[in-house]
Amino acid sequence: MIAFILRRLLASIGVLIAVGLIAFAMFRYVGDPVNQMVGIETSVQEREQLRHQLGLDQPTIIQAARFLINAARFDFGVSYQFKQPVADLIGARMPATLELALVASILSLAAGVPMGVFTALHRDSALARLFQALSLIGISLPTFLIGILLIYLFAVVLRWLPSFGRGDVVHIGSWWTTGLLTVSGLKSLIMPSITLALFQMTLIMRLVRAEMLEVMRSDYIRFARARGLSERAIHFRHALRNTLVPVITVVGLQLGSILAFSIITETVFAWPGMGQLFLQSIQNADIPIMAAYLLLIASLFVVINLIVDLIYAVVDPRLRVHLQRAPV
Repeated sequence: MIAFILRRLLASIGVLIAVGLIAFAMFRYVGDPVNQMVGIETSVQEREQLRHQLGLDQPTIIQAARFLINAARFDFGVSYQFKQPVADLIGARMPATLELALVASILSLAAGVPMGVFTALHRDSALARLFQALSLIGISLPTFLIGILLIYLFAVVLRWLPSFGRGDVVHIGSWWTTGLLTVSGLKSLIMPSITLALFQMTLIMRLVRAEMLEVMRSDYIRFARARGLSERAIHFRHALRNTLVPVITVVGLQLGSILAFSIITETVFAWPGMGQLFLQSIQNADIPIMAAYLLLIASLFVVINLIVDLIYAVVDPRLRVHLQRAPV
């Protein structure tokens, strides 16, 4: 297992280098950052001086190499728009995005798995059909429309929840902030987390239902019934455990997707997270922020995939030998 982890870590370094080069190549030619930083009255000499200070007059290969070396030290340069270190800007926004993604993932798991199990075991009941109808709605409606509908209902009509922002936050340590310890922070988190979790919840529910139906037709389930095991033991100790392997895969990838594609939800609810910062950087051709954001998301996907592979071995011991022998 240790050898497998080491192989994956070496492969991850190569993936991150490739992503860094792709990110640099994509955003290096999005626009001229000097034009975004100065006004129309700035002279040509001042523009060239600023270009020299930013290192934009150097060959592209040198700029890319310098970017990768600095990124390995978590130094992504200075934002063209905010005139602040990119690491500080992302660090200030990261708690909001991670908090939103974590709560959305917990909600999707806490609701999706039980609903999937229920609809598989009681597929002819009215409640199971209702869950399936809701899952079709949740997987069909776009995220921004769900967010707007929630804002209209709970913020405009009922006036129960705030329509934007993160509410009051509590500072923990030197840079971490959380709204989970304040009433306004919890209220502000409800609608964005539900919006972000709804699609994941419906996906998990339908996957668990399909896997449970497949597992319940297996021979070892019939053998477990013949042994006289209780239905609870059959359903949750045997069937559900064997259902978890594909669910873990989807949940792991969807967690990375929540972090990467929370831009729409953060925009709808004016949530001060990394997604909103990334969108602002695109509008202003802020190359350091865009490249740093993509590298960060790629790193999170690499770490999540490694954790998913390790969880496989815990859930199904038969996979340990396969993981140890699997090529990178």
